[in-house]
Amino acid sequence: MKSLYHSLAGIVFFLLIWHLTAVLLAKSIILPTPAETFKVFIKILFEPATVNAAFQTAWKVLLALGLVLFLGIPAGLLLGLVETLYEMFRPIIMVIQAVPVISWLSLVLFTWSRSWQGPVLITFLSLIPVAILTTVSGTQNLDNKLLEMARVYRVPKKKIIKNIYLGSLVPFIIAIIDISLGHAWKVILVAEYLAGDSGLGLKIFDARFFVDTPGVYAFTLLAVLLGIATERAVKLGLRRISRRWMPA
Repeated sequence: MKSLYHSLAGIVFFLLIWHLTAVLLAKSIILPTPAETFKVFIKILFEPATVNAAFQTAWKVLLALGLVLFLGIPAGLLLGLVETLYEMFRPIIMVIQAVPVISWLSLVLFTWSRSWQGPVLITFLSLIPVAILTTVSGTQNLDNKLLEMARVYRVPKKKIIKNIYLGSLVPFIIAIIDISLGHAWKVILVAEYLAGDSGLGLKIFDARFFVDTPGVYAFTLLAVLLGIATERAVKLGLRRISRRWMPA
């Protein structure tokens, strides 16, 4: 209960600082007050266009994250088990990781112009190195003695994969999702703003184009709330799934 009160106090303090700064600046075109922003937020919240934009952004985030997990974890497991492959592909992974988002944006604009594929591809390329390298780290830190004991006692391969490999990698997979989910929302929004044809990022772009600063803040607030809600929901689901590999 205390943590809840502390969180509420932090939110109130933030809103107070926001309000005072907006009043002192006295330029709503730069920084609207919280009241102005929340007024627009309530107005747009249940509009069909806003609901559709939120859905468009959310499914892109989940698709990009799903692709990262589906491809990144098996690739990381393979590279972690085969040292030669890891040494071969590590420079490529590091190059992909080092490429700035703006360069990927230029590439997708030349390829597809404004489309849904661009934001998904940019997010995938931004997150896949993290998934691969984290899985490699988890694989390389597996307990070799435990694997040897499983072989000696002729433990079925299915149990070895489930209880040893996946069981040891569960904390690393959770870490990948934990790191990637919030970052995915940010990258998707930026990509939608500059190269997307739908979603909250495009709504923010339209609000900026029409000099609707409260609208920019309102759509940003909606994106933040959706990102937090998605993160909480995914973490709750991960806790339940991880119990399958937890020792009794």
